[in-house]
Amino acid sequence: MVKLPWIPGRRVRFYDNSRSIFRQRQHQIRRESTLNTSEAANGPLKGIRVLDFGRILAGPFCSQILADYGADVIKVEQPKQGDETRSWHAKGEAAAWKPDTGPISFYFASVNRNKRSLTLDLKKPEALDIVRKLVKDIDVVIENFVPGGADKLGVGYAELSKINPRLIYASISGYGSSGPYAKRAGYDAIAAAEGGLMHITGHPEGGPVRPGLGMTDMSTGLYTHGAILAALYNREKTGRGQHISASLFETQLSLLINIGANWLNMGVDGKRFGAAHPSIVPYNTWKCKDGIWLAVAANNDRQFRTLCRLIDRLDLPEDSRFVTNAQRVEHRPLMDEIFDSVFASKTSGEWLEVMDGSGLAHGPVNSIQKAFEHPQAEARDMVHPVPWDAVASGEWKGIGPAVKFSETKATIRERPPRLGEHTESVLAEAGYSEDEVDKLRESGAI
Repeated sequence: MVKLPWIPGRRVRFYDNSRSIFRQRQHQIRRESTLNTSEAANGPLKGIRVLDFGRILAGPFCSQILADYGADVIKVEQPKQGDETRSWHAKGEAAAWKPDTGPISFYFASVNRNKRSLTLDLKKPEALDIVRKLVKDIDVVIENFVPGGADKLGVGYAELSKINPRLIYASISGYGSSGPYAKRAGYDAIAAAEGGLMHITGHPEGGPVRPGLGMTDMSTGLYTHGAILAALYNREKTGRGQHISASLFETQLSLLINIGANWLNMGVDGKRFGAAHPSIVPYNTWKCKDGIWLAVAANNDRQFRTLCRLIDRLDLPEDSRFVTNAQRVEHRPLMDEIFDSVFASKTSGEWLEVMDGSGLAHGPVNSIQKAFEHPQAEARDMVHPVPWDAVASGEWKGIGPAVKFSETKATIRERPPRLGEHTESVLAEAGYSEDEVDKLRESGAI
C-alpha cells in the first residue's frame, strides 16, 4: 500500500489500487497548487465539512461565507447544466471568458469561491449512494429545494440524520416548511414584494421598486449562516445535530424592523420616501451643483445644529417648525425644499470640504467603479485578484470578506470551480476507485 502525503484540512483515504492512487495524487497536486495551506489552516471553521445542494443566491451566499471562514464546502451540481447562475451572463460578458470554459459567469463566481464542485444526478440511485457515503463525514448540509423536494429525492433531513445524527441540516425555501404557501416557489423579488420591502422602496410619486441587489436572498443566506454556527455550537454541548428552516418570506418580514413595529403597534403603514429616512429629517441625498448626489444624515438635534452651522443657515434651528426631529419630520416637505436649494448652490467637492472633520455622516453617491476605488476599500482589502486561466484577462477579481478576524483570517483561497471540477477527487476521498468512478460516469450518475 502506498501512502500519500497529508494535506492540512483534508481527510485522505488510501487504496491498494495503483491507478486510483495515481489519479488521487494528481488531484492533490492540482489542489496544492491553488490552495494557500497556511491560510486554510487558520480559518475559524477549519475542519468543518459542508455538503451544499444550494443554487442561485441565498444558499450559495450562505455556504460561501462558511467557505471563506475555512470550511470545506462541496457544492453539488446537476451534470452538464450546474447551478443556474452559471449561465447568467451580463450583457457582453461572454467576451470576458475564454472559449470552451464550460458554463460559467461572473454572477456564479461571485458567490461560489473557495468551494469544490461535485456533479451528481440525484435521480440516479448511484448518486444517492454517493451522498449517503459522503454524509457520514459531513457536518452541515444546505439545500433550497421546494419543501418536501429533498425528501422525495432521498436527501432530506429525516433520511440523512439517520446516517449522521450529528448533522446540521439547513433548508432554505421561499415561504418556510409549513403553512398554505409552503409548496410555492420563492424568488427574491417576489419575497420583497409580498414581504413589504417593495412597498416602501422607491419615490413617493412613483411605483414600487425592487432594490438593485437581491437583498432578501442574501439576508436569508446571512441569517442561515448564523443559524448554522449556532447549531454547531449547540452540537458541541449536546452531541446532536438539528434541522434549520429558513425562508425568504420570513427573512423579509423580520427585516421590516421599525417599519413593521410602527404597523404592529400603531397601525401606521409604511410609505415610500426615496432615499430619505421615515423617522429622521434631514437624512437624505441631495443633488449638488456638479450633478453629483451627496448623502447627508443628521441623526439628532445636536447634529442638526452642526449641519445648519456648516451650511450657514443658523436661522433653521431657531425656527419653531424645525427645533426638534419630531417637528422636522412633520414639516418634511419644507425641510427638503430648503436643503434642495442649499446643496444645489455648491459642487459636491466643495460640500465635502466643508463637512470634512465635522463628525457628520456624509458621502457622495458613488458609482460601482468609485465604490471599489474608495481608499477605504483598498485599506480594508476588499478586492482580491486571483489568477484564472478561464478568464480572458487571466485574472478574476473577487470581493473580499466583509468581516475581519484578528486571529483566524477569512480568506479567498481558491477561485470558483468549473462545473464538476472536483468530482473525481471528492469521490476518491469517499473511497471510490478509478474503475468505480468510470462506471458512475457511464451510468450518468455524475
